[in-house]
Amino acid sequence: MAKDERFVKVYSQGKLTVSQIWVDTVTGVNYFYHEDGYSGGMSVLVDKDGKPVVSTPAEIEAFKK
Repeated sequence: MAKDERFVKVYSQGKLTVSQIWVDTVTGVNYFYHEDGYSGGMSVLVDKDGKPVVSTPAEIEAFKK
């Protein structure tokens, strides 16, 4: 994977029904993606208070490796 990609997949689960977490390497915002069959959707991943989950710059650098 190129080190300058805007989005990095940091978690993936499933084969036919897929759940993934993607991180925007510019803003650090985490997104949840889910697909089942021919449909899918993406949403901002939020914490227990309803605020977006944001990765630190150090975490983002580790994800890029």
